[in-house]
Amino acid sequence: MKGIILAGGSATRLYPLSKAISKQIMPVYDKPMIYYPLSTLMLAGINETLIISTPRDLPVFRELLGTGENLGMRIDYIVQEKPNGLAEAFLLGADFLNGEAGCLILGDNLFYGQGFSSMLQRAAGIKKGACIFGYYVKDPREYGVVEFDANGNVLSLEEKPDNPKSNYAIPGLYFYDNTVVKKAQSLQPSKRGELEITDLNKLYLYEKTLKVELFGRGFAWLDTGNCDSLLEASNFVETIQKRQGFYVSCIEEIAWRNRWISSVQLEKLGNELNKTAYGKYLLDLLANH
Repeated sequence: MKGIILAGGSATRLYPLSKAISKQIMPVYDKPMIYYPLSTLMLAGINETLIISTPRDLPVFRELLGTGENLGMRIDYIVQEKPNGLAEAFLLGADFLNGEAGCLILGDNLFYGQGFSSMLQRAAGIKKGACIFGYYVKDPREYGVVEFDANGNVLSLEEKPDNPKSNYAIPGLYFYDNTVVKKAQSLQPSKRGELEITDLNKLYLYEKTLKVELFGRGFAWLDTGNCDSLLEASNFVETIQKRQGFYVSCIEEIAWRNRWISSVQLEKLGNELNKTAYGKYLLDLLANH
């Protein structure tokens, strides 16, 4: 399975900040926002990733992450000229996927919780159909909402319903089998003129192959799409890291623990940042290993 990060389109929600700096390069506490969705893909065992963004922002991502070789990954890049809908990611990424299954994650979504890696790896192992996620919220009327049965089979999908059929919102993380590009190619633009991810998910729903995984009560999902949520996410990461001593979404650590890079390579990365707390953390991983 390969991964796609859609890192653009919604950045205007941070206007005028988005006019000054790429949104996904903005720090969430001590690391660029793009590290968080990238780490999610890495935890799923995905080491081939395509980053889709605007003509202005893509060179910044390329400068930050390069080819991914230093992480034992392959990272490609492609421009999305206009925000034409989330499902367009699979049209832009068709050559990259090359007939393989794909995972799409939005560039401003942050996930954290026990058992997350296991959930991701189950979803990444999908052979037929698709898997989305459900997160319990008090008021789901501002979200896409999923209704499901006791076996995790999706019964209905609604976009910002007045009378939701469940309290489970759908975060920006989706796993699909290798028919996703063909399905995306069959979509027609909505009234908003966009290729909607909900319409793509409904194609799997009609086939009765759409599953949902539920995040538990202790799980955190943060959509950093506005200034308030960006601050909340930074405070959350700070609290976790200072209290537990473990870094959240440390991509070098994940690559090392996945055995995509060696201890020698991790030490080199740590030494390049040895005057920062982040670099010292990488070196401490080796010292305590």
